[in-house]
Amino acid sequence: MLEKQNLLGLPQDKLKKFFSDLGEKPFRTKQIMQWIYHQGATSFGDMHNLSKDLRQKLQAIATIDLPEVITLNHSKDGVIKWVIKLGKGNHIETVYIPEKERGTLCISSQVGCALACTFCSTGVQGFNRNLKSHEIIAQVLIAQNYLKKKDKRISNVVFMGMGEPLLNESAVYDACELLLDDWAFGLSRRRVTVSSSGIVPALYRMADTIPVSLAISLHAPSDELRAVLVPINQKYPIKELMKACQYYLNAGTQERHIFFEYVMLDGVNDLPEHAKSLARLLKGISAKVNLIPFNPFPKTQYQTSKEVTINQFQNILYRSGIRTTTRRTRGDDVDAACGQLAGKVLDKSGRNVRRHQVLS
Repeated sequence: MLEKQNLLGLPQDKLKKFFSDLGEKPFRTKQIMQWIYHQGATSFGDMHNLSKDLRQKLQAIATIDLPEVITLNHSKDGVIKWVIKLGKGNHIETVYIPEKERGTLCISSQVGCALACTFCSTGVQGFNRNLKSHEIIAQVLIAQNYLKKKDKRISNVVFMGMGEPLLNESAVYDACELLLDDWAFGLSRRRVTVSSSGIVPALYRMADTIPVSLAISLHAPSDELRAVLVPINQKYPIKELMKACQYYLNAGTQERHIFFEYVMLDGVNDLPEHAKSLARLLKGISAKVNLIPFNPFPKTQYQTSKEVTINQFQNILYRSGIRTTTRRTRGDDVDAACGQLAGKVLDKSGRNVRRHQVLS
C-alpha cells in the first residue's frame, strides 16, 4: 500500500505539481493552503468548497497529519514550551516567547544536532535525523492553533531550536517558503530568521535561495577558541565564515543584516581582550551582536558570566561602534531558554554514550 502524501509542509510550487498530477486546476492550491494554514483544517471532509469527488480522492491518497504534543509547559514569565512526539523514541521541542510588541516562535530543524557545540544541551544529546518539511511546519501550526485560543499571535519565527538548519537545507527552505507565503503564514522576510553555526557552502546557497534573516552562532573571536566551543570551525574557520557572511550581505536587491550570537561563558570567552578582538573582526560589517547569558543544563562544564562582566563586554563593543544587545533569559524554569532545548533523541552518533563514559 502506497504511503499517503502529507500535504502539510509542501510549498506552493510543489503543491501545484501535486494537483497538476491529479488533473486539477492550479486554483486548488490556494484553496487547500488557505484551509490548512488560515482555517487550521486537518480533514478534507471539512473543505466544503471542494467537490465531493475531489474530497474523496484526497482522502484516499493524501493526509494532513500533525504530530502529537506530549507535554505543554508554561513558564512563570509567559514562555510556552511544546514537547512534540515524532515516533521511534524521538521528541523535539518548540518554544514561544511573548514580548510587548511581538511573539517569537523558536522551532527545531533536526532531532538532536550533529555539531556537538559544547555549551548547548541539544549538542550533547547526539543526533538522530533531519526533520521533514511537514514536521517543521507542524510546529508552527500547533503553536498557532493553540495561541489563537489565547488571543496571542506569532509575529516572528526563528530556526534556533534543536538542530543545525543548514544541514537540512531542502526541508528548511520549503518551510521558509511557507512562512513567507501569503497563502500560508504571510510573514515578512525580516521576521523569519535562520540561525547557523557556520556551514559555509550552505550559507552561499542560502544567500541566493531564501531572502530571510541570518543569525550566526559565533561565540568566539578566534579560531583557536571557537574550534573548542563550536567544533565545525575546524572545517570552516572564521575567515571563510566571514567571507560567506559578506556574500550574504551583498546578495539580493534588498538591504540585509546579520545577527551574531555570542554566548557568555564565565572565564572562557568573556574577557575584555575577547570583546576587543570581536570588535575588530566585525568592523565594517552590517551586523548586530546578541550577547546571550549562558543557560546551564545538567553536567555542563560551563558557568554563566557575571552581570558586571557582560556589561563591560557590551560597553567595549558599543565604544567600537558595534550594535549590541544582551538577551534577557526567558523560560529557564521549564528548560526553554536558549541552549537548554534537549527533547528526547535516540542518538545515532554515539556522542551521548561517549559523553557519559567520560563523565562517569
